[in-house]
Amino acid sequence: MSVGTTRLTAAGRLGGTGFGSTHLPYGSYSTAACGPRLGVRLGDHALSVAALLRHAGAAADDIAAADAANLDILLARDRATWDRVRAGVVRAVEDAAVAESVVREAVPLAACTLHLPFTVADYVDFYGNEFHATNVGRIFRPGQPPLTPNWKHLPIGYHGRAGTIVPSGTAIRRPEGLRPEPAGPPTFGPSRRLDIEAEVGFVLGSPVPRGEIALRDADDHIFGLVLTNDWSARDIQAFEYVPLGPFLGKSFATSIAAWVTPLACLDRARVAPPPREAPLAAYLDDSATAAWAFDIDIDIDLNGEVVSTAPYASTYWTAAQMLAHSTVNGAGLRAGDFFASGTVSGPGRRQRGSLLEITWGGTEPLRLADGSEIAFLRDGDEVTLRATAPGPSGTTITFGECAGRVTYGRADRS
Repeated sequence: MSVGTTRLTAAGRLGGTGFGSTHLPYGSYSTAACGPRLGVRLGDHALSVAALLRHAGAAADDIAAADAANLDILLARDRATWDRVRAGVVRAVEDAAVAESVVREAVPLAACTLHLPFTVADYVDFYGNEFHATNVGRIFRPGQPPLTPNWKHLPIGYHGRAGTIVPSGTAIRRPEGLRPEPAGPPTFGPSRRLDIEAEVGFVLGSPVPRGEIALRDADDHIFGLVLTNDWSARDIQAFEYVPLGPFLGKSFATSIAAWVTPLACLDRARVAPPPREAPLAAYLDDSATAAWAFDIDIDIDLNGEVVSTAPYASTYWTAAQMLAHSTVNGAGLRAGDFFASGTVSGPGRRQRGSLLEITWGGTEPLRLADGSEIAFLRDGDEVTLRATAPGPSGTTITFGECAGRVTYGRADRS
């Protein structure tokens, strides 16, 4: 296709850096005139997936899977359907013959309301990054080995609350709970140590009612990736997490981006995970499988200032291993199941994915550009996660941002 012809396509006219035809992330959008529908993002516009498939001459069954409010129906199908739908969408935005029609149907994002891109079924939050786990161990358990004995043998995780996953832009009310005090019993009130966790989330589909999903089959079930902020109340978490793990300190809100980046467009971003330092059980042994780490850099923006850039490629446990571990005991997988990587951190202070680590439990406050210092989140603070990865043919994949602003709690502000 010549340069002149490319400019006449919808992709050439609407596409923007990071959101061109090599990306086309999925989301759910509505307008003043139309209820929620499944769309893709091209530049700063949303386009109906079903409409694009009609322009591409796709099969009726594939159009039916996309003619919906969100990804739910498509996630219930198989990888072959996902690939056909994506191929049809790409074909439509790159076909000069239908460019005028596609451009007329494009809706500026400014005129859209964005919704959760899929209905969350089950949610598991993992603890897959060694730098993060080591830092947290040193902060929470000084004088003890930072990693628990099981950490290098299996991906540790806990079941979160699917109902508290919210789309980017949703206000985050400061949670309340029991807070430890230096002397005396705990007190009840708003968290004083509200934090963020920069993570990568994985959207699952092609259901398996019961049975193990092997590492080699992970591509058939991981539909796409989405930036995730697993907000955390560190004081509530510290008091409650022994012996059964996180509960109220984590369950109040998890934000995800409104746009799901398809796994199919991230082949160029795949890299080898960190070297394995302990022998792995056969179901987790990825020494002979495809690379499942990703070259993704996550910027953590606090009120307009980037305070850290976390490298996802440093994460020890991969998405394929997390999926294999989640199902090895016979647990099933449903369309819309979701899991997150755990906080992404690197070796440097400005590569850490949480304020807990950046400020070392509040003992080393972070100095901001305006001269102020911060240990944990203040009311009114806004956190935005942004990320990029290498895309096909030298392009850049820009992930949909994940943002949230902290609002006041209901109780006393002591």
